[in-house]
Amino acid sequence: MAVRVLKVALVAFVGLMALLYGVQNIVNLDAAFGAVSYVVSMKEHAVYPSSLGPAILSPTLTWAVLACIIGAEIAAGLISLVGALKLWAARRAPAESFNASKTLAIVGCGIGVIVWMGLFFVIGGAYFQMWQTQVGAASFNGSFQYFMTCLVVLLFVQLRDE
Repeated sequence: MAVRVLKVALVAFVGLMALLYGVQNIVNLDAAFGAVSYVVSMKEHAVYPSSLGPAILSPTLTWAVLACIIGAEIAAGLISLVGALKLWAARRAPAESFNASKTLAIVGCGIGVIVWMGLFFVIGGAYFQMWQTQVGAASFNGSFQYFMTCLVVLLFVQLRDE
């Protein structure tokens, strides 16, 4: 029972983390837009000044990128929180039922992995080379912590309860 409650708590914290980051981006929308705009513009790249593809200079496309980030963070948060509620409801159920209740928790944590590993590490880091600037490096480094948190919780939760 203690392991099940721990799984619930960890998924709830992943959900809360993702939701808070999404809402913080909305509350600080101009700053979030400025940071994303700076990263996707690929300005001030001194280490690797050339890129294999174009920068995004269109404000409309930058808003679309920011909307994807915020939407994915909020989705990860809400789905994880609903997943935590489902886990909580099944915490005393037989193992088969508890294992069946894990789907949304796993999906929510998986979306978190996609956001902070896929969007920030792969697209932001590898394509837009965000690690080259002070603004981008802070987000790039932080995203490692967030994606590892989501991944570890996902792996822990998906372990079958016997």
